[in-house]
Amino acid sequence: MKNKIVTGIALGIITTLVMACNPKKEEAPAAPAVDNDKIKAELQTMETAFADAMNSGKPETIVYYAEDATSYDQNMAPLVGKAAIDAQLLDRSKKTSKGTKVTYKANEVFPSSDGNQVVEIGSYTVVDSTGAKTSSGNYMSLFVKKDGKYTCIRDMGASDMPKEEKK
Repeated sequence: MKNKIVTGIALGIITTLVMACNPKKEEAPAAPAVDNDKIKAELQTMETAFADAMNSGKPETIVYYAEDATSYDQNMAPLVGKAAIDAQLLDRSKKTSKGTKVTYKANEVFPSSDGNQVVEIGSYTVVDSTGAKTSSGNYMSLFVKKDGKYTCIRDMGASDMPKEEKK
């Protein structure tokens, strides 16, 4: 009986020593919390600046797209590169009637866990000088954070208006 007690105590001491000698597993540092509301507000500011530039007829002042961005629009080939996108925006601006206003609204944002990429789902509305809606639709944009600021690398939009019939 005495041997069983001594053996039990010895096993208990050995188990305690083995467990005490194991190094503690370090936990990975927690990723900083991503603030969806802050990101959405930042992207809405970019969307508002984009609309302001288009509405003032100065699309060349838009700071939105990365140099290697691609933009997909309806009924046309993708625009590849900031220069091609800027040229399309300038052309669109020249063809827009005086008094026409566009607005963009960031409806939802889906950031990556570290906040370095964000998918934005938004909507747009175009009104003429009388305030009548002439166009509206939805868009998705993919942003990456570069030098602390988001820049769009991909976007696509689609009208939600009925297609006009050709006569």
